[in-house]
Amino acid sequence: MRHVIALDVGGTGMKAALVGADGTLLHEARRPTGRERGPDAVVESILDFAAELRAHGAAHLGESAAAAGVAVPGIVDAERGVAVYAANLGWSDVPLRDLLSARLGSIPVTLGHDVRTGGLAEGRLGAGRSAARFLFVPLGTGIAGAIGINGVIEPGAHGSAGEIGHIVVRPGGPPCGCGQRGCLERLASASAVSKAWAEASGDPGADAADCAKAVRSGDPRAVEVWQHAVDALADGLLTALTLLDPDTLIVGGGLAEAGDTLFTPLREAVADRVVQFQTLPEIVPAVLGDAAGCLGAGLLAWDLLTPEGPRTDTPITTPTHSPTDAPPEVST
Repeated sequence: MRHVIALDVGGTGMKAALVGADGTLLHEARRPTGRERGPDAVVESILDFAAELRAHGAAHLGESAAAAGVAVPGIVDAERGVAVYAANLGWSDVPLRDLLSARLGSIPVTLGHDVRTGGLAEGRLGAGRSAARFLFVPLGTGIAGAIGINGVIEPGAHGSAGEIGHIVVRPGGPPCGCGQRGCLERLASASAVSKAWAEASGDPGADAADCAKAVRSGDPRAVEVWQHAVDALADGLLTALTLLDPDTLIVGGGLAEAGDTLFTPLREAVADRVVQFQTLPEIVPAVLGDAAGCLGAGLLAWDLLTPEGPRTDTPITTPTHSPTDAPPEVST
């Protein structure tokens, strides 16, 4: 059965699948990255995992994978297939595409940025499937973005398009690791809300999920923390929609798990900011969860094998069997 390897590399764990031509997930597995052993060990873990997936396909599906797609965090040069930099993995300038191609028997391999790859999946298979133009914004430890246009993700001239987390929404605000002050991700990411609520509640172990629960219970301290984050997020999204004019804003990541606690005030805040010349986009939650990166990697791989251009209508279905590897708790 013809298939491709899809691999999503996170900070501590990797998710993978063998994906059939009709989009069926034929096999799924997870592995730790082994980052505690250093950056070279992470690369070797990726190569070994990919080789295991290739062997599984040959043994159980009758042939080896036809291509492989890999999503990685950090700065990615997709054209050269190089993982330029990833602070949480400790690597720089890793020629991952060439290393994987050599390990996998010279099959075509493509490398993608994790958020843009996740956005590709949400755009073709998930919440943005009916949108000609969308912006995917996951709210996690940080905030990034993926710009989708007609089923394709825009990388930008230098591979950094969509970095909405570093729009300055509060000049002179808290310092950001990028060197600026008042960046969106310092005010509206899940980690920013966790920090603000831990301080406001006096509980150093409190996080964003706890804040959302306290908002629902009517705690005025939580409501204030939450509203500050929502206002900052609305300001950042307003800048994005002014520049990009998307049909749909897709919000994902850990903070989006708060559901209506986030989306109701966020939609109101963005609507209050839209002026006459702007068109209010639909603001919707992402639907693919932590599977988005892996699904997007599979789409990238199939795109390599599709001469007529990117596949925009591939269904993805879950396997009818249980994965052979029970997934551990993985933080990506």
